Amino acid sequence: MKSILIISASLFWTISSMGQTTNPNLDSALAKSLGADDYGMKKYVLVILKTGSNTSTNKTTTDSLFAGHLKNINRLADLKKLIVAGPFGKNENDFRGIFILDVTSPEEAKKLLETDPAIKAKLLEFLMYNWYGSAALPEYLKTDDKIRKYKF
Repeated sequence: MKSILIISASLFWTISSMGQTTNPNLDSALAKSLGADDYGMKKYVLVILKTGSNTSTNKTTTDSLFAGHLKNINRLADLKKLIVAGPFGKNENDFRGIFILDVTSPEEAKKLLETDPAIKAKLLEFLMYNWYGSAALPEYLKTDDKIRKYKF
């Protein structure tokens, strides 16, 4: 029985490694600086923003809170913690937008989200999910800053 297990394990590793090839373009220093694993991936927290329980119709207040929300987005991006943000179109789930945060835990993400005035005022609420994606995502921010005419 023991020899069958050893042969099975050996066969598994042989077959699974056959489909892998080393990337000739690998920049090890860049991969390390971005926190990439052997597959060029890393952990993030994906946040879905949705309509909150505060249904205030005071336009001055909501405008001010959403202006603070946009300012906070820029602040988190400048800190290199927020790497993707954007709104959704109308949908049946009341989802308003997404963030991808360059943090490894929901606890860390929650601390960042609690700095947002629209979230504090419950105009927005959030759902969080651990997400595994390309470690190169933060690199797009350098290009993003060069292609947009206006900042919030």
